[in-house]
Amino acid sequence: MRSIMRGIQLGLIASAALLQAACTEKTSPPETPARPKLAAIVVEPVVTPLERRLDGVVEAVNQATVSAQTSGRVAEILYDVNDFVPAGTVIIRLRGTEQRAGLAQAEAGLREATAREAEAQARYTRIAEMYDRRVVPKATLDEATANRDAAVARLVAARAAVTTAREGVTYTEIRAPYAGVVTKRHVEVGESVGPGMPLMSGLSLQYLRVSVEVPQSIVKQVRLFRKAAVYVDDTRIEAMKLTVFPIATAPSNTFRARVDLPENAADLFPGMFVKVGFTVGEARRLLVPAAALVERSEVRAVYVLDPQGYTSLRQIRTGHRIGDRVEVLAGLKSGEQVALDPVKAARYLALPTADGHG
Repeated sequence: MRSIMRGIQLGLIASAALLQAACTEKTSPPETPARPKLAAIVVEPVVTPLERRLDGVVEAVNQATVSAQTSGRVAEILYDVNDFVPAGTVIIRLRGTEQRAGLAQAEAGLREATAREAEAQARYTRIAEMYDRRVVPKATLDEATANRDAAVARLVAARAAVTTAREGVTYTEIRAPYAGVVTKRHVEVGESVGPGMPLMSGLSLQYLRVSVEVPQSIVKQVRLFRKAAVYVDDTRIEAMKLTVFPIATAPSNTFRARVDLPENAADLFPGMFVKVGFTVGEARRLLVPAAALVERSEVRAVYVLDPQGYTSLRQIRTGHRIGDRVEVLAGLKSGEQVALDPVKAARYLALPTADGHG
């Protein structure tokens, strides 16, 4: 009887061992999936300029109204408003019949004066030789000398008259002083014009500047740092030159400032309102790359890596954009890691990205 009970006990022990082995095999943890390696940046305070942003108006450095320099009737208008005009191109032609007649008369006078001067020179040469041989008196030589000098003077005057007449003819073709865009036309074809009458207005888009009214409270700092930048949407344009006028404008008591922009500044036109940031000091800010931001409507967030290497999406409050980086006002602390590729980080949300807990 005892041997039977002992056999039953051994069988139960063997069955328990087999069951335990089977349970252990079924509950063994799965293999750890492959963990991604995300590029990240450690957020640290950076010294950046402290700016005060003011409203400004874009204006052209080169803008002018071309006026008539001679009398005449408008024969042809070659350009209109919003047309681009290359430098030196004829934009308006006047009939100029009177000017061309004056040029012909001046050229005829020049030919006559040239002939008279040659005759006087030849006569003087002959009289001088005869005087040397004691053939003619001194009075005859003096008369020939005076005639020669008068002929030379008349020749000089005739040449000047031709130059003036040619200039008058060129005044009948009004040319653009520089490359630019036509903004206003003041005359029509067939209209009579006189010296000083406005004909056409235009401006150049090659060189632009921004006019700003600077408050008295910060004009001292603006003059001290003499740095400014123009903001157009998310684009920052560094100023080439900053000029602050020496007197305040009544009654606002503000100081006018001119911010010169680089040549051919993109997406800017005269009359536009823009923001101008004047450097008034320095500040330490947390900056993150703009490419690391995740934007959904008005919400902005970044993927943050914790000490164990896990990623989590965290909402932040942003400030100004500085180059290719954005200021973080709230939501991040110094020393935290931010994923540089938000698309890749989103695929492994809440998964470890480095050796740590699996």
